[in-house]
Amino acid sequence: MAKELKNRNDMDPRWQWRLDHIFATEEAYEQAFARAQADIEKMAAWQGRVKDDPRRAVRDADRLEQQIDRLAAYALMRKDEDSGDPARQARAARFQSLAVKAEAASSFLSPELLALPEDDLRAMMEEKDFADYSESIRVLLLKKPHTLPAEQEMLLAQAGDVMGVPGDVFGMFNNVDLPLPAVTDDSGEKVQLTHGNYGPLIRSRNRDVRKEAFEGMMGTFQRFGSTVTAMYAGAVKRAVFQARARHYASARQAALAPLEIPESVYDNLLSAVEDALPALAEYMNLRGKKLGVGKVHMYDLYVPMIADFDMKMSFPEAFELVCEGLAPLGEAYIRQLRAGYAGGWIDVYENKNKRSGAYSWGCYGVHPYVLLNHTDDLGGAMTLAHELGHSMHTFYSNQAQPFVKSNYSLFVAEVASTCNEVLLMRHLMKKYAADPTASAFLCNQLLEEFRTTVFRQTMFAAFEKEAHAMYERGEALTKDSLSSMYYGLNEKYYRGCEVDPLIASEWMRIPHFYRNFYVYQYATGFSAAVAIAARILNEGAPAVRDYMKFLSAGCSVPPIQALRFAGVDMEKPDAVRDAMKVFTETVEDLKKLV
Repeated sequence: MAKELKNRNDMDPRWQWRLDHIFATEEAYEQAFARAQADIEKMAAWQGRVKDDPRRAVRDADRLEQQIDRLAAYALMRKDEDSGDPARQARAARFQSLAVKAEAASSFLSPELLALPEDDLRAMMEEKDFADYSESIRVLLLKKPHTLPAEQEMLLAQAGDVMGVPGDVFGMFNNVDLPLPAVTDDSGEKVQLTHGNYGPLIRSRNRDVRKEAFEGMMGTFQRFGSTVTAMYAGAVKRAVFQARARHYASARQAALAPLEIPESVYDNLLSAVEDALPALAEYMNLRGKKLGVGKVHMYDLYVPMIADFDMKMSFPEAFELVCEGLAPLGEAYIRQLRAGYAGGWIDVYENKNKRSGAYSWGCYGVHPYVLLNHTDDLGGAMTLAHELGHSMHTFYSNQAQPFVKSNYSLFVAEVASTCNEVLLMRHLMKKYAADPTASAFLCNQLLEEFRTTVFRQTMFAAFEKEAHAMYERGEALTKDSLSSMYYGLNEKYYRGCEVDPLIASEWMRIPHFYRNFYVYQYATGFSAAVAIAARILNEGAPAVRDYMKFLSAGCSVPPIQALRFAGVDMEKPDAVRDAMKVFTETVEDLKKLV
C-alpha cells in the first residue's frame, strides 16, 4: 500500500516557518490589503500630474510597492504551504489581482518621469535627500528607448494577470493535479511518487528502483505533453510579445538588457561549457565503469558512484554540518544562521500539496524565509546550505540598503547560494581527506554539483535560447519539436551515454522555464562562486570583507559591478573557463581514487 503524505496541520510545528512574523493575524493581513487598495487609488490620481511634484510621486510609488511586496510574501507563501486548499488559492488569486491593479495604477510613472527634461532627472539623482532613488533614476534613463507612452504602459500592466497564466497553470498542474504513479522503493514497498521523494528514489543504489522512478516521472509528463507544451508555449509567446512591444531585438535581449548583462555573457557561457564536454564524457565513462552498468542511462546519473560511503543525517545534524562548512565566513554570519534556525525562518518537511522543490523568499522589514522539502542525506544538507545562502544575501542587502535598492539582480541571485555549497563541499573534502573512500565520494559529489548546476543548467539555457528563437522565426512550438530539440541537446551533452527516449520529456517538468532566461544564471553564478570561495579559503578576512560588501550591495550598483566587489569579472570568460578546469582536475582526482 502506498505511503501517503501528511496534511499540513498534522506536521510538527517546530519545523514550520512563522509567517505570522509578516502578519500576526488574518485580520492584520486584511487591514494591510485595504490600505493597499486605498493607496492604489491615491497612486492612480498622480496620472498626468507627475511633473507637478515628481519626488513625491516616486516616494508614493515606493511606499505602494513595499506594501505589495509584504502582501505577496504572505499570500503566496501561505498558498505554497498547501496549494490544494481552496482558501489559500483564493487568497493568492485575490492578491494577484490587487498586484495587477497596483502595477496598472503606477504604470504611467516611468513615461511621465521620462517626459521631464533629462537634466532635471540627473539633478534629482544628485540630491542628498533623494539618494535612495539615485540608481532607480539612472536605470530609468537606460530604459528610455524601451519605455512606452503612458497609455500603452497601462495596457501592458493591466494584462499582467493574463501574462501570468502559463506559469500559474503549470504551478497548479505540477504541485496539485499531476497524477504521479505509485512506485517501488528500496524496501520493496509501494510508495506514492512525489516531487519530494523523486530525488532519493533516483539516487537509489537499486537500479530497478531508480529506473521505475524515472519512468514514472518522465512517463507521466510525456502523457500530458500536449497540455504542458501549451503552457510553456504561452510563456514563450508572452516573452516574445513583451520584447517586441518594448522594441527589443529578441526575448533574450529583453531579459538581459534591463540587468545590464551583455548577451555575450550568455554566449560565452554556452561556448565555454561546450568546450568542456569531453571532460563530462570522461566522467560519464568513469561513472559507468564504477557502477558496473556499462553504458550510463539517464536514470543512472544521480546515484552516488561510491557504494561504501553514505551520509545520512537528520535535519538538525544537517544544519550543524552547514554551520561547520560556512565557518570561514565569520562568527557574525554563523550567529545569524543560528538565529534563523531558531527564529521561524525555515519550513522543513514535505506535506500534502506543499510546493515542490526549495526556495528562499520574504519581504523587506521581515527576516527571509526558506522553503524546503528536506531529505535526510547530503543532498538535503547541500540544499539547506544553498537556500540559506540566498537568505543571508537578502538579510545583508536589506540591512544595508533602503527598500528601493535592496532587491539584488537575478544575475547575482545564485552566487551567494552556490558559494555556500562550494564552501561546504570544500570543508567536507578537507575533513575526510585521510579516508580514500570518503574522498572519492566527495569528489563525486563535487562533480555532481558541476554537472547539475553548470552543465545541466547551461543545457537548459541552450534549450531556452532555441525555443524562443524558434517562435521568433515563426516556427510552431509543438510537443514533438520541443522534445526533439531537447533530446538532441541531451545527446550532445551526454556523449557516450544511453540517452533514453523518455528524457525527451524532461523539459516539461522544469518550473524555472516559466521565468524566461533565468536558468543560465545558475551556471554563471556557480562559476563566480567557485572563484569567490577560493578567495575566501585562500585569503581569509580580506576576501570575506569583500564578499560582505557584495552581499550588502543590493541593486545599488549594476550586478556586474557588485561581483567585482568580490573579485570576479563576469564580462570576461575567465571565471567559467577556470571553473571548467576545476571540473576537469576533479575528474582526474576521482580516477586516481577509484
